[in-house]
Amino acid sequence: GPSAIVATNTSSLSITELGARLSAAARVIGLHFFNPPHVMELVEVVRGLATSEDTVERSLSFVRSLKKTPIVVRDVPGFATSRLGVILGAEAMRMLETGVASAADIDRGMELGYRHPMGPLKLTDLVGLDVRLAILEHLQREIGDQFRPPAILRTMVRAGKLGKKTGEGFYRWVDGQPVVV
Repeated sequence: GPSAIVATNTSSLSITELGARLSAAARVIGLHFFNPPHVMELVEVVRGLATSEDTVERSLSFVRSLKKTPIVVRDVPGFATSRLGVILGAEAMRMLETGVASAADIDRGMELGYRHPMGPLKLTDLVGLDVRLAILEHLQREIGDQFRPPAILRTMVRAGKLGKKTGEGFYRWVDGQPVVV
């Protein structure tokens, strides 16, 4: 209906552009849930250029009703958290490529040292290596070479190692659980 909010869980597509294409720009908003959504508390609420204040307020109320914590960010490439998350993941991949540490130890360092619920490589497996590659390529085009995808990521995607959904990525996945490769 004409008062319905149109929300997307995208981590990088333009909310402003989606709103313009739908001819409902005032009612379009990003509600970017984090993986795994049943565990993660944060929801990034992304306001497009034409998103109305009413849409923002109703969306914030909805997110809070789910017992989640919202943050409001502008519609810029990668928003706030995707930019930080993919750059951390890309650096973890580069560290793995150059032999700094194993995937498990890199992840354990972020889990225990920084209290991340899971490390960047395990998270990449969960999200999908193909998805991470597409996001990095998009951000490289939009922002610059600091988002250049690591060679190991391209190689793994070409080999069909897409993470949990294919059973192998930086980890091997058995019965839905990661096992060190």
